[in-house]
Amino acid sequence: MIFNNSLNFINNSYIFSKKKVRSLYLGSNIYNRKITPSVIDYLEYHPSPNLLDSLVKYNKKKVNIKNYSLNKIWDSKNLKKKDYTNLNSFFWLFSLDLKSSKKDTQNIILQWIDKNYRYNSESWDFDIVAKRIIAWTSNSKLTYEDSSADYRDNFNGVIKKQINHLINEITRSKWVDDKMIGCAAIILTGLSYQNNDEYLKIGLDLLKKLVKSSFDNDGFPKSRNIRQLNFYLKYFILIREWFKESQNEIPDFINENIYYLGQAYAFTWKKNKTDMLFNGNHETNNIDFDHYLKKLGYNFKSSTNELGGYVVLNNKKTSLMMDVGSSPDKKFSSNYQAGALSFEIISSGKKLICNSGYFQNHNHRLNKLSKSSAIHSTLILDDRSSCKFNETKNESSTVTHGLKILKKNIVFEKNYWKVNAAHDGYLKQYGIIHERELEFYPEQIKFIGHDKIIFKNNIKNINFEIRFHLEPNIKIMRTQDNKSILIDLDGEGWKFNSNNNNMNIDNGLYFGKKDSFVDNQNIVISGMTNDENQTIKWEITKI
Repeated sequence: MIFNNSLNFINNSYIFSKKKVRSLYLGSNIYNRKITPSVIDYLEYHPSPNLLDSLVKYNKKKVNIKNYSLNKIWDSKNLKKKDYTNLNSFFWLFSLDLKSSKKDTQNIILQWIDKNYRYNSESWDFDIVAKRIIAWTSNSKLTYEDSSADYRDNFNGVIKKQINHLINEITRSKWVDDKMIGCAAIILTGLSYQNNDEYLKIGLDLLKKLVKSSFDNDGFPKSRNIRQLNFYLKYFILIREWFKESQNEIPDFINENIYYLGQAYAFTWKKNKTDMLFNGNHETNNIDFDHYLKKLGYNFKSSTNELGGYVVLNNKKTSLMMDVGSSPDKKFSSNYQAGALSFEIISSGKKLICNSGYFQNHNHRLNKLSKSSAIHSTLILDDRSSCKFNETKNESSTVTHGLKILKKNIVFEKNYWKVNAAHDGYLKQYGIIHERELEFYPEQIKFIGHDKIIFKNNIKNINFEIRFHLEPNIKIMRTQDNKSILIDLDGEGWKFNSNNNNMNIDNGLYFGKKDSFVDNQNIVISGMTNDENQTIKWEITKI
């Protein structure tokens, strides 16, 4: 124990020292000279700001630059991290009315340059730099047009300086999302400035490496994160539109990845027009993104029933979504949730059974809770999750002991659906395999589930729960004979029953809205394992 603690202390001290030395180097004259461009080129391609409509959130009503406190904008102290990031990324430029003063806008940028010309750890954070370059370049009607020669020299020089920093740091960036934004910023700079083919080549090469390392063979993110899938699709389309608008030939791999990501988007969203709350996702409502795609001429379709470790089966009124995928590798698992074999049901466009969503703020205690199996509509053993996560401060925990899907069978016919799968998440600790078979009979509008507890080692007397989460607005009540639970789905009636007598209603938390939580209710089947394999049967029937 003492030895292990000593090793951890030495390791942490080494990491701290390494970070400290690196920080000193980045702030040094040596590094400043390294990233300062020797030649300053001028902006030639002026990308349309509305190409970022799918990524930038702003009020429909644009504001005038004079509404800002122009002389104090960079003097704000004690800003929250989120507000500081938003301010220094300059994405607020997209909210400006084009009638705003170009002079005032450019003066604000000059003030920023004056305070931040050299690297500092806050305003030069990797993703902030990448967003700032995209924002400055995409809003050139305000940030660049009708400017003085001195201003243009300053502006263009700092753009190239920041790009050189991104190229220098991108392999060290921890988050894949940030690398995606960084690639976009480097590519945009290569398209926007003449005689900068090298930037374009570097950006495209980095993007190819990102795809190879982060996407599976079907073009689905290895993280299995649906929110991340949508994020990648938006940036790939943005890059493609930059190529198209600047009249440059679109690389084949850009088109190819949009094709696969688009299919995945149609699979996870367009079939139901409802967010699937699995593995890092929350309610996003992609209707605006659908309009954006339509405006640009994109029309994605999917004919598959399984992709990325998910099953989606649906007809005109009913949909079934289920997680039948193994846990991702540790480096892709920062937003993974231990919801193996969990499922969601949609009836007439409304969630009947759901998972409870994801609390995205890594610094909050609820982030860890939202990763647990108990937050999902699945089986839980001994109040433990089917995966283990490491303990970290100020960072999202990653999977240390994952799970594998051992079997999988999908039947999708007009009058009969079935999904059957099993995972080994509880095998090592308890010697138990969890197998779930879920059937749907469309004519009867009935779901029948079988949760099987299969022993590989003779460990008994373990508490188990099978939870069925409900959205906060759903009302439920027991029948008078206590044998069934009635569900009121916005006027649509359903009945839940089970062969297990220990069936209760429990309170829980719902994280469907980003970084927020509200109370919800669960239907819970509970019991204890014995020395034999067990099958718990349950039914959900429309009444």
